[in-house]
Amino acid sequence: MQLGMVGLGRMGGNIVRRLMRKGHSCVVFDHAVPTTAALAQEGATGAASLADLVGKMSAPRAVWVMLPAGEITENTVAELGGLLSKGDIIIDGGNAMFKDDVRRAKMLNSKGIHYIDCGTSGGVWGLERGYCLMIGGEKSVVDHLDPIFEALAPGKGNIPLTPGREDRDPRVEKGYLHCGPNGSGRFAKMIHNGIEYGVMQAYAEGFDILRRASNDKLPADQRFDFDIPDVAEVWRRGSVIGSWLLDLTAMALARDPQLANYSGVVDDSGEGRWTVQTAIEEAVPAEVLTAALYARFRSREKESFANKLLSAMRHAFGGHIEVKGGK
Repeated sequence: MQLGMVGLGRMGGNIVRRLMRKGHSCVVFDHAVPTTAALAQEGATGAASLADLVGKMSAPRAVWVMLPAGEITENTVAELGGLLSKGDIIIDGGNAMFKDDVRRAKMLNSKGIHYIDCGTSGGVWGLERGYCLMIGGEKSVVDHLDPIFEALAPGKGNIPLTPGREDRDPRVEKGYLHCGPNGSGRFAKMIHNGIEYGVMQAYAEGFDILRRASNDKLPADQRFDFDIPDVAEVWRRGSVIGSWLLDLTAMALARDPQLANYSGVVDDSGEGRWTVQTAIEEAVPAEVLTAALYARFRSREKESFANKLLSAMRHAFGGHIEVKGGK
């Protein structure tokens, strides 16, 4: 199947590579000309502009936008909306507010262009591990794109099947889900990221408490000098708090036990804020997720081991570069 890709950064480029590995063809464009040229050398068809990308594709076209949330995505979707034809599809796979997806879908549907919002989790590891996909949009369009989603998803792998799922959607067990109408995919990804904030904060605070257990202000017989990398490693094996985030934490600590390469300035992508805002709109108590978001704000003013660990985790799964000095 043919797919256009706009935005060839940390995730966009690897999405193209994974699709090409699975036999799909890709037409690609990025404002950074060398980035486009590099993927063209790997087998993609390079485009010099959005118009060139659309012109090199066969109808009905499907164009995936993988850009940062905000003006650049808004402008790109609007421009594509003027270039594409009735029956074509725009997929937005970056981080965005679900309400924007609802608005964009209505605008594009008035032109006969389909819109799909696709929450995409997997970060810089997605090329090898695959991407967990949360998809919103018309069922017929999602079904049409199924070969793309299946190629990008992790597949069943060696994860044991969940008892009682025998009569449910088998695509979920492969790592992708049609969540419902426009906006629902991004809504699910928004909550996913809000939970991510909370889980990361719990690990960061817990390891910080372990690290401070040797504090000389504690009674001598209540001081413990833990090997933090070893604690992380043992928790990975059979513990009820095991997770991929803990795997990445153990890797970061094994390489740099003091996390000297991180200042502890922890940025937020926006989805944590949107999760808290949505919780307020729904009158749902979300104390942990809210506190985790505020902890990221505080990290821009105060250095700590916990914040360094948060930075290390973000870098490990998403390639997020620490913003020195905060925003």
